[in-house]
Amino acid sequence: MSQEYQKPEQVDEDPNQKRKRGKEDHEEEEEEEEGEVMSVERLFAKQEVPSWTRQLTFRAFIISGLLSVLFSVIVMKLNLTTGIIPSLNVSAGLLGFFFVSTWTKILSKAGFLTQPFTRQENTVIQTCIVASSGIAFSGGFGSYLFGMSDRIAAQSSDTGDTKNPGLLWIIGFLFVVSFLGLFSVVPLRKIMIIDFKLTYPSGTATALLINSFHTPAGAKLAKKQVKALGKFFSLSFLWGFFQWFYTAGGDCGFSNFPSLGLKAYQNKFYFDFSATYVGVGMICPYIVNISVLLGGIISWGLMWPLIWNKRGDWYKAELSPKSMNGLQAYKVFIAIAMILGDGLYNFFKVLGRTLSALYVQLRQKDVSGILPVADQASPVSFEQLSYDDQRRTQLFLKDQIPTWFAAAGYVGIAAISIATVPHIFPQLKWYYILVIYLIAPTLAFCNAYGCGLTDWSLASTYGKVAIFTIGAWAGSSHGGVIAGLAACGVMMNIVATASDLTQDFKTGYLTLASPRSMFVSQIIGTAMGCVISPSVFWLFYKAFPDLGKPNSAYPAPFAVVYRNMAILAVEGLDYLPKNCLLLCGVFFGAAILINLIKDCIGKKKARFIPLPMAMAIPFYIGPYFAIDMCLGSVIKFVWEKINKAKADAFVPAVASGMICGDGIWTLPASILALAGVQPPICMKFLSRADNTRVDKFLGRS
Repeated sequence: MSQEYQKPEQVDEDPNQKRKRGKEDHEEEEEEEEGEVMSVERLFAKQEVPSWTRQLTFRAFIISGLLSVLFSVIVMKLNLTTGIIPSLNVSAGLLGFFFVSTWTKILSKAGFLTQPFTRQENTVIQTCIVASSGIAFSGGFGSYLFGMSDRIAAQSSDTGDTKNPGLLWIIGFLFVVSFLGLFSVVPLRKIMIIDFKLTYPSGTATALLINSFHTPAGAKLAKKQVKALGKFFSLSFLWGFFQWFYTAGGDCGFSNFPSLGLKAYQNKFYFDFSATYVGVGMICPYIVNISVLLGGIISWGLMWPLIWNKRGDWYKAELSPKSMNGLQAYKVFIAIAMILGDGLYNFFKVLGRTLSALYVQLRQKDVSGILPVADQASPVSFEQLSYDDQRRTQLFLKDQIPTWFAAAGYVGIAAISIATVPHIFPQLKWYYILVIYLIAPTLAFCNAYGCGLTDWSLASTYGKVAIFTIGAWAGSSHGGVIAGLAACGVMMNIVATASDLTQDFKTGYLTLASPRSMFVSQIIGTAMGCVISPSVFWLFYKAFPDLGKPNSAYPAPFAVVYRNMAILAVEGLDYLPKNCLLLCGVFFGAAILINLIKDCIGKKKARFIPLPMAMAIPFYIGPYFAIDMCLGSVIKFVWEKINKAKADAFVPAVASGMICGDGIWTLPASILALAGVQPPICMKFLSRADNTRVDKFLGRS
C-alpha cells in the first residue's frame, strides 16, 4: 500500500524556462503537477520528533503491560483450542492509542500533562505488546513445551520420556532463550530496511495504522472503531458469562449444541456458539476458512468413518478410537504429513526467493564496491531519495546500535543459555545447543529476510527441523523426544523474535520511531512475555484438569502433533498401523502438489486453491470451529456487499472485540474453577431413544 496520497502541489520553476514553453507544454505541466503526491511526513513536519529516550515513557509500558496480559490470554486460548492465531496488530494498536489518549486527556485537564502522545510512543506500545504476547506462541504452550507433559504423552506411543510443566523452570527457560534472536539481526537492520527496501507488509500496515491515528480524520475514525470494539467486547464477555451457567458437566452447554443433527455432532460437525472463532473467521481470509472446512469434510466426513470400518483389518478391533495404535494414529500422522509437506514446500520456496533476491541485491552493491552494514554509509545518493525517504533514513540512522554491542550480547546470552538449558533439560546436551547457536544467526537472517519479502514467518518450520535433527541425533536411549522438543523451543524463539524485531524496525522507520527505542521496547516486551505467558498458562493448567485431552474445551492439538513428530524422529516409522504410512505419503505429496499448482496458475486463480496447512488443522480435533469461522466469513461478506468502506473500517474492530471479550472471560472462569465454584446447570442434548431410557431410569412416566 502506498505511503502517499494524491493531492495537487505547486512547484517552483525557473521563470525564463516557463516563458520558453508553449501553451500545450504549460497545460501538460499543470496536469503533471496535479498528479504529484504529497508525502506523509509533510503532514507531520511541524511536529517535533522526540529523542529515543523520550519515546520510552512510563505510561507506555504501564499500558503495554496491561494489554499484554489481555492479548496473552487471547493467544493462549487460541493456542490451546485450535492453534489458529490471527493477526491482532489492529486491536493492539487501536487499544494502545485509545488508552494513552484517554490518559493524556485526563492528565491534561488536571494540569499534570508534561508530554504529548506521539506516533513514536504509539509505536513503542505496539512493539511491546506484540513482543510480549508473541511469547505465548513461541513459548510452545500449545505445542512443543506442553508436548513434554504426561497428559500429552498418554495420548502417544511413548509415555516414558516426559517433563511436566512447572512455572519457575518455564520462566527460566524462556528468559535464557528468548533474547538471542533480537541480538542476531540488529547489525543487519540497515541492510534490511534501507538498502534492500524490504516491504514487511504487516509492519508497513501497522505503521499506516499508527500514522493515520495521529491525523485529525484518523483520530476521529479511531474513536468510532474503539467504540465498536468496546461494544462487541462487552457483548462477547457477557455471552461467555451466560454460557458458563449451563456447563456443569462434560458435554454440557451451548458449545455442545447439535445444531446440524446428532449424527453430524458425533463427527464434530456443529456450531459451538464461540464468539472467538466467529471473530477469527471475520479476520482470516476467506480461503483460510474454506480450507479448514474442506479439511474437516475430507477427514471427519469421509476418511475417519471409512478407516473406522477397517478395524479388525488395518488395526485391532478392540482398540479404542483414541489409541495411537488405532484410528488416532491416522488422525495425527496424516495431519503431520500435510503440515510437513506444506511447511517444507514453503520453506524451500521462501528460501529460494530469499537467496535469489539476496544475490541480486549483493550484485548491485558489488557494482559500487560497497556492501552496506549497520555502521557504514549507504552507496545510494541521499539526494536521490524522496522527501519521505530522506526524513525517515536520516532519523533511522541517527540513533545507531553498535555492532559490537549486538555481537557481545549474542555471545554472552548464548554462553549463559548453553550453561543453563542442560540443567533444565538434561537430555539436551550442551553441544546440541552450541550447534544450534552457531547456525541460528544464518537461519534468523533467512527468516527475517523471507518475512520481509512474503510476510511469512517460518519459525515453526525451523522448529520442526530442529525436532527431527536433534531428536534423531540424541536417539531414544538418550531422551531424544525431550531433546527434540526442547531444541524446537530454542530454535523457534530465536527465529521468531528475529523476524518480529525486523518487522518492528520497519514500523519504526515509517513512523520515525528510533531503532533504539524499538530495540528497548522489544527487550522489555519480551521480558514481560517471559513472565506473563507462563503465568497465564499456569492458570489454565491448574484451573482445567482436562487441559490437553481430546474432547476437552482445550485439547491443545499441536502439543500432540509436536510430540509425535519427536517420536517419529527417534523411533522411525515401524510402529505405525497398516496403510498409515502410505496415506501419510499420499497427503504429504498432495500438500506439495496443491502448493505447486497454487504458485503456477497465477494470483487471480490461486485465491480459489485451498491451503494444505489450514486443511490439516481439523484432521485431529474436528471441524466444529470451522463452522464458526465460516459464519464469520459470511458476516464479513454480507457486510462488504452492503457497505464495503464501512466493512473495511470496522470489521477488524468488531472481530477483535468478539475475540477479546470471549478471551478475557477465560480469566474469571479460571478463577471460579480454582475456587471450586461450579456452574449450577447442565444443558445436554440427547436422542429420543436415550431420553426415553433416562426417563425410565429416573422413574418418570
